[in-house]
Amino acid sequence: MRDEKFLGDNSHGTTEPPVSVILTVVNEAAHLEESINAVLNSQYSGAIEIAISVGPSRDNTREIADSLAQRDPRIKVIENPSGKTPNGLNSAIAATKNEIIVRVDGHSSIGPDYIREAVRTLRETSAVNVGGVMAAEGIKPFQRAVARAMRSPIGVGASRFHTGGSAGSVDTVYLGVFKRSALIGVGGYDSRFTRAQDWELNYRLREKGGVIWFNPNLTVTYRPRSTFRSLAKQYFEYGRWRAAVTRYHKGTANFRYLAPPINVFLQAFSILLGAFWAPVFFIPIFTYLGAILIAALVIGRSWAERIRLPIVLIIMHFSWGIGFITSPRTLISNS
Repeated sequence: MRDEKFLGDNSHGTTEPPVSVILTVVNEAAHLEESINAVLNSQYSGAIEIAISVGPSRDNTREIADSLAQRDPRIKVIENPSGKTPNGLNSAIAATKNEIIVRVDGHSSIGPDYIREAVRTLRETSAVNVGGVMAAEGIKPFQRAVARAMRSPIGVGASRFHTGGSAGSVDTVYLGVFKRSALIGVGGYDSRFTRAQDWELNYRLREKGGVIWFNPNLTVTYRPRSTFRSLAKQYFEYGRWRAAVTRYHKGTANFRYLAPPINVFLQAFSILLGAFWAPVFFIPIFTYLGAILIAALVIGRSWAERIRLPIVLIIMHFSWGIGFITSPRTLISNS
């Protein structure tokens, strides 16, 4: 039996179904308008509604969101007092109505054919969530180096949504285009997971028998962090919350998640034993640094990138690893 709500309403002259676009933002004045304009400029004939959930910000994110809503009646602005990502996303879901939910981010912009391709993929695969490539692109020199690291296996592992790959069923995807019924069926985003909420949600969708599908033709331009400090904080939080998810959902750890903390322990012992026992123990740290330098030369596209990439890669690896190791067992309950 055809799902008319999903397949679209022919009365407005299109077979493409209406979609609800949701995002939650905090301190995103630099990129919010770019993100929303990318949605509004989509090559999609179906109706689009947009809900922007705005948390407490130190910049003029709220003013920009309100201005966008005043210029286009398809946009509504919602308060997110906690500023937490899952709370904001759940509020945006509640404020919209269509069966297809397109999650975007204030730090990124979707391609012009993204919604159409995602809807087609949902139809053809019977997946409950589809996503594509998190195509990191920098504007400033530091951002470009971070983007290069984020699109390389040595920076983030072999996850398909970072490095690309063939279409197929996966554990998780970046952002996502969902069936509302599936999202509601698992209770939406878990508000306890300030980070890693995407992976955690997709885990529950898979546990319910849903398929998460990666389509390499779906591309989202992502703007990386622009300073060493913000990058370190981002990856520390990633590691911290990945450990929390691993504890909460037993048996979900894999080598990609465990490699950074193992590397931290290995290099720490290498330095200590090399300094206080015998120089031969410096071999692991020298090997690691040598590999980082070679990787920077290989994956960098310019000398500006190659010069910055070693410190970028080290920050990403060690921040993630230290975050994982120091993640408190009370993190979820205290959130």
